[in-house]
Amino acid sequence: MDTRLRTWTVTGTLLALISTTTHPPAHATPSTASVTRQGVTSGLRQAVPSWESASAEHPEERGKARHAGPVVSAGVALGGWRPVAVQGGRHAGSAVSDGEGVRAGRDEGQEAAAPGRWRVGVASGKWGSGAVPGGWGLRAVAGGGERRVEGGNAVLGVGRSAGVVVGKVTGAGSVSGTDLAWKVNATDLGVMWDNGAGEVLAAFGDTFGDGWAPPGANGGDWRSQVLLRSNDRDLADGMAFSSAATDRAGHAKELIPSRKVDGDEITVIPTAGVSVGTRQYMGYMSVRHWGQPGQWDTNYAGIAYSDDNGQNWTATTPGTPRWDNPDGGNHFQMAAMVRRDGYIHLFATPNGRSGAAYLARVPERQILDKTAYQYWTGSQWQQGRDTLAAPVVNAPVAELSVQFNAYTGKWLMTYLQGSDVVLRSAAAPTGPWSAPALVASSADYPGLYGGFMHPWSQGPDLYLTLSEWTPYNVYLIRITLTRDAAITNANLVRDPSFERQTTGTVATPWACHGNCGIDNGTWSFTADRNAFARYNRGWHDLYQTVSVAPNTRYVLTGWLRTSGNNDNGFFGVRDPGGPPFSETNFRAVGQWTRHQIAFDSGSRTSVEVFAGIWTDNGDMWLQFDDVSLVRG
Repeated sequence: MDTRLRTWTVTGTLLALISTTTHPPAHATPSTASVTRQGVTSGLRQAVPSWESASAEHPEERGKARHAGPVVSAGVALGGWRPVAVQGGRHAGSAVSDGEGVRAGRDEGQEAAAPGRWRVGVASGKWGSGAVPGGWGLRAVAGGGERRVEGGNAVLGVGRSAGVVVGKVTGAGSVSGTDLAWKVNATDLGVMWDNGAGEVLAAFGDTFGDGWAPPGANGGDWRSQVLLRSNDRDLADGMAFSSAATDRAGHAKELIPSRKVDGDEITVIPTAGVSVGTRQYMGYMSVRHWGQPGQWDTNYAGIAYSDDNGQNWTATTPGTPRWDNPDGGNHFQMAAMVRRDGYIHLFATPNGRSGAAYLARVPERQILDKTAYQYWTGSQWQQGRDTLAAPVVNAPVAELSVQFNAYTGKWLMTYLQGSDVVLRSAAAPTGPWSAPALVASSADYPGLYGGFMHPWSQGPDLYLTLSEWTPYNVYLIRITLTRDAAITNANLVRDPSFERQTTGTVATPWACHGNCGIDNGTWSFTADRNAFARYNRGWHDLYQTVSVAPNTRYVLTGWLRTSGNNDNGFFGVRDPGGPPFSETNFRAVGQWTRHQIAFDSGSRTSVEVFAGIWTDNGDMWLQFDDVSLVRG
């Protein structure tokens, strides 16, 4: 039997064995992160995980190392899971309670300690896609104005996500390093369209540069929207950008100015884009106020245009159409635009996330003439007032993305339905539209929103950008379609992002050999949680048994990072209870890095996917997130 299958029985207390090395703060080099028992040294914002020995109150845990989550305290709290409130008055009104973490009464941009079942910050952010348990949230401040206080008791989705994470699109560790290239440290959305000249233009929402720290929208250098350009046609390893609309070297510019005054115009958000000839058009909404989760007020929606590939935009001037929204009842506030058969098809929803989807069209050369728009009444196209439009998809619909897909020969629509991203299809833009199919569940990606299709998706692979409030950045995901536009080849790994874990202890469907746990903080690759293995001797791994079809090619993907002293880690598949038959070996992994292997299942009907390390080089750790297993 392979020695990496050995289960280690830990005896005694680990406090005498484990060195002061900890999980790395976000944006810190693991091997050089300096910490103290009083918290994080100057310049490193992320809270430090605290290791505890078990108390007599938990005899089943006696002698094991326990991970109490990201806690900054005056000393390691022993004898239980009681977190200690963050020092220094950063959370005025914080209350500490056993097993529940800190409920922040007033927040100034720092995260609360949140072990156990409480998540750091909010699960939804400014867009309000679901809420953290218990109805509490984190206040995010941007530009001096209150962005959103999240809360409520929305029920998160429970279905299994079909999509798999391909890579990070924006922020630190993204394919193009947008934080270093253009000061796009944190952003959301990623509305994409083909510019007609060999590039995809991607418009992002509220964007922050230096001074931003997760979770959520906060920090300095606030721009209401930015635009990046991509000529990357191989999306299998992520989406790269080649340039940006800039106002100075190395700095993405704000495209359409906003007043940034709450109750007047807090921001201007891009919602859609399309090209006609060499001119680019971008739909946008002027947001007056961010309200309760899933609700916001808009002043109007409009269409801006650019004649220099997105560098400069003309908006809110005579000759550009706008849909005013004085009473909040206009149906054309958030848009998706598709150019086909000589028309621009404009799909739209009201402000917020509770409305239906409506449809208009306009001859492509008359896109700026609002009187030329025809609205689908449910039975015919008719020019006139936009109130003529009847729903083509019933509520709730939010953050629409629509395209005609050549592989399926159908119109595809993705959008946020409640707290999940779903896919529908139709033979015509007017419908009827198929039943929704789950693309990404908020149970796997809490705080998700967006879900915008990449216009260069080829064959059965459909790529989408997905926003997450933690860490407030954009990711590329992929689903696979049949010719009938049904989702197939879904991820076989259950709880792939560890977000369904409810405590700091690894639970079904995952298991552990040795010493492992669940991190609950802002250092995960996506969202709030990741798994870890850590000790100072022997083999330790995380694993899950997955059913497979015999004699089938599969691709296993996972995101890993390790302590700087790691010198012998493995990621792969093995026979359940037996030795590995396909794996990759890795040493120190400084930042989240994708690892991937391909294998044939042979005669097997199940395999164990695993990631682990030999911890024979001092105190060592491995972090593991966003695992997928699909047919290759």
